[in-house]
Amino acid sequence: MIVVATTETTRERILRTASGIMSKKGYAAVGINEVLAASAVPKGSFYHYFASKDAFGEAMLQDYFDGYLADVDRMLSAPGRTMAERLMTYWESFSETQETFECQGRCLVVKLGAEVADLSEPMRLVLRDGTDAITSRLAAAVAAGVEEGSLTVEDDPAGLARTLYSMWLGASVMSKMHRDPRPLADAMAMTKRLLAS
Repeated sequence: MIVVATTETTRERILRTASGIMSKKGYAAVGINEVLAASAVPKGSFYHYFASKDAFGEAMLQDYFDGYLADVDRMLSAPGRTMAERLMTYWESFSETQETFECQGRCLVVKLGAEVADLSEPMRLVLRDGTDAITSRLAAAVAAGVEEGSLTVEDDPAGLARTLYSMWLGASVMSKMHRDPRPLADAMAMTKRLLAS
């Protein structure tokens, strides 16, 4: 049986391959030819989907956030668990992904955030909107946890969500710089204190 690849499948393969490579090397260090060779796609196909490397970077980040947010939604809506337990599942997943030091496309915000924010305004906006969507979901989860009684917090849920996410991004960077998981463990301990779960 012959399986015909659709246009979307080829595009998704380029984006998925690039995410894995760029999560290790960064954005500027990776050329289009490297991505195409790794994804086994001819160069002409790349420009059929993306007008430029920056347009490609924007699409890659959007694709990353689409998948990431779907994972967050799944964790925060898991049945049979309190919202405090669901939130801790999110932070445990965040920690596990970062502790490997080989994120395989699962930590593009940590890897590319500072690098591309000054290179491309469209990519910066995707990063901004994506991280805002994450903190918005976390804020809603904190508020729901307070309402159901599984969380006790003193701060505004939106401000607390931004603080927690920022702390975890910083801990991830420190952990990578030192090749040491202790900053992530510190972030987890502080998260538990702030959420009083």
